[in-house]
Amino acid sequence: MDSRFMYRAIELAKESRAEGEIPVGAVIVKNGEIIGEGRNRREKENRALSHAETEAIEAANRATGDWRLDGCSLYVTLEPCLMCTGAIAAARLSEVVFGAYDTERGYTVSRADINKLADTSISVFGGIKEDECKTLLDEFFKEIR
Repeated sequence: MDSRFMYRAIELAKESRAEGEIPVGAVIVKNGEIIGEGRNRREKENRALSHAETEAIEAANRATGDWRLDGCSLYVTLEPCLMCTGAIAAARLSEVVFGAYDTERGYTVSRADINKLADTSISVFGGIKEDECKTLLDEFFKEIR
């Protein structure tokens, strides 16, 4: 686990926020290098599937030329939702590192255990740079309410 990758995910989340999107950013890392990045773009793209995690997975698939992302780690600023948890399992990611817990919609540890839900053996680490990630979300929701 390397905090510099979480800092890059936080930068991407800030880019989302600047565009009026919920501030979530994600990067996928293989062998110490970022091979995919993503950020929320649901409003901009008018696509329910345009989550940070799915964008990062698609970018990593293009970079590797493979749908399998074995040996790769996902760093994301918010605990993945059910849809993204399914995509993570389908892509065969090895590790998920997330910032803020999402007790309402998080399906890696909060509402369900990704490894029981998807019959996988993905390493999960939550609460990494949690204060920074949570502050981004809290400030965004204060502004729009």
